[in-house]
Amino acid sequence: MGLNLTKNYSINFSLPKRRIKLIKFIIIHYTGMKSETRAIKKLVNFDSKVSSHYFIKNNGQVIAMVPDAYEAWHAGRSSWGKYNFLNKYSIGIEISNPGHQHGYKKFKLNQIISLKRLIKFLIKKYNIKSRHVLGHSDIAPLRKGDPGHKFPWQKLSKNGLGIWYKKKNIKIPSRGKNSLKYLFFKNLKFLGYRYFNKKFRRPSDNRIIIAFQSKYLPRNISGYID
Repeated sequence: MGLNLTKNYSINFSLPKRRIKLIKFIIIHYTGMKSETRAIKKLVNFDSKVSSHYFIKNNGQVIAMVPDAYEAWHAGRSSWGKYNFLNKYSIGIEISNPGHQHGYKKFKLNQIISLKRLIKFLIKKYNIKSRHVLGHSDIAPLRKGDPGHKFPWQKLSKNGLGIWYKKKNIKIPSRGKNSLKYLFFKNLKFLGYRYFNKKFRRPSDNRIIIAFQSKYLPRNISGYID
């Protein structure tokens, strides 16, 4: 695989083994903790009730924590498309980063290099679709904001790791079935986003808009459709 891979196994996973065909997603997280060492300890501590399959350190070293054949406890309550509770269907990757609450910073080059290699390996091994490489905020937008607006989704997409968009200027009516809001949420649902009603707006919808903007429009995260 060409990775600097070590092992530090966590006991936080579900039995029995899952069928390999169930592995359909790769979910990317940041640790959201000040200390990398404390983050690793938390992921292997049974009392924390959390884990991931892989952990990428600041220096790019990759730690295997839960074998792919088992469900790690990384996604929590989550939905994407027709899938719910994505632990069962995914491989979780934690990247060391203090996150929004502790001085969120740009991901290190060594981390991204290792991540690309790891994702390429997993996509090939489990025949995972590129569009199923997602962030925690994609599948749980009302609860989570990671990996955040500094994560280089566009660069990954150039390597076939995740999807991006092509710019196209179109005229959108202000009202009716093809209005901006209606089309926006219709297409969010098409992509896989959930936790909203396609026709009726709710105050919590801005969290879903923020999740989308953090990924595809990181320079303008307003929570409003523009």
